[in-house]
Amino acid sequence: MLDPQRTIDELKALRELTGDEQGAQRVAFTDTWVAARAFLKERLDALPVTQHMDAAGNWWATLPGESERALLIGGHLDSVPNGGWLDGCLNVLAGLEVLRRVNEQYGGRPPVTLKLVDWADEEGARFGRSLYGSSAAGGNLDVTEMRKLKDRDGVGLEDALARVGVTLADAPNARTELENAAAYLELHIEQGPVLEHLDLPLGAVLGTVGVERHTVTFHGQAAHSGSTPMNVRRDAFLAAGRFGQAIYDIAARHGGVCTVGSVKTLPGIVTSVVETCELTLDQRHLNAGSLAAMWQDAQDAATQFAQDAGCTVTFGYLWNIEPIPFHPMLIDAAEASILTVTPATHRLPSGPLHDAAEVARAGIPTVMLFVQSLRGISHNKIEDTREDHLALSVQALDDLTTRTMDWIARSS
Repeated sequence: MLDPQRTIDELKALRELTGDEQGAQRVAFTDTWVAARAFLKERLDALPVTQHMDAAGNWWATLPGESERALLIGGHLDSVPNGGWLDGCLNVLAGLEVLRRVNEQYGGRPPVTLKLVDWADEEGARFGRSLYGSSAAGGNLDVTEMRKLKDRDGVGLEDALARVGVTLADAPNARTELENAAAYLELHIEQGPVLEHLDLPLGAVLGTVGVERHTVTFHGQAAHSGSTPMNVRRDAFLAAGRFGQAIYDIAARHGGVCTVGSVKTLPGIVTSVVETCELTLDQRHLNAGSLAAMWQDAQDAATQFAQDAGCTVTFGYLWNIEPIPFHPMLIDAAEASILTVTPATHRLPSGPLHDAAEVARAGIPTVMLFVQSLRGISHNKIEDTREDHLALSVQALDDLTTRTMDWIARSS
């Protein structure tokens, strides 16, 4: 009853509808995103499901079951500009295929309620705030802060939402959608190279890593580049350069990742020693203690390098989220489901954030499946996954759905 090839064909059809020669263009709340939603709704219309948009703009399709306790399968149709053909939409269209199978097997009345959700603006590509829709449903949305967000054209998030029928002030009311949720499943491309390096098609995800984001600003003294001897300079960039190398040692020591993503210098002219150098630092780890230790090591290193260069350093907070482990039983179930379609698997953390993180934060048992990404590349038009691996991922999600429905029914 399950037809993974249909999912692959629908992914290609969606690519044709919402992409161009530069890649996917399903940026949240744009006309192309609305067209992607219509594509999904048209296919859901063939099933005996109820459909609605919640207060935050998430789209729900519900197949009522014998029990009101619900298994949620989710993903996101939105993409980054010039993105890939699989990121997010694989989750949704694979879930659609599973919904078809469950409906057919149980004559429209499964043992538990099944819900498919397309989360709104997972990427944050337009307004800079990732996981908008799932954080609203999970109770972690600050409306006051969201009102401040604008895109590069000056359009506010509040206005963009109004255009698609959503009132930002009402977005937190999406929390009611999770009232009967008993578990949440999400399939996603890995977006990294681990599974490909292991020559494995699928992996079970342990959780999403914690993230600490800060600014690190070194303060020195501007001076003429020609008349100032090297040994008397207070060069903020010297301290910053040493720091940029040190974060690799910090990451290796703790088993995490550290990234300097941007550098800004002042006065920023070719004839001046750098007076001020501001870096952005992104640190990630699955263990909260190790994440805290990495941030402390970074502060200690920056302080030492500043002192060595005759500079000072200040630190600014940008954003953070704690590590979010997934449900142990569901991780075991995910691994078992993978092993029904392929002889070996691997457990790995997710470096990128996903809607699953917000659902898990809300206290709902959650797990993710990863399918191999070719070259480990995503958020790019060359993003790709072998079609036979896509088929296996749909099969594994389907098996995991059965296992999870049985678990929910037994625990009712």
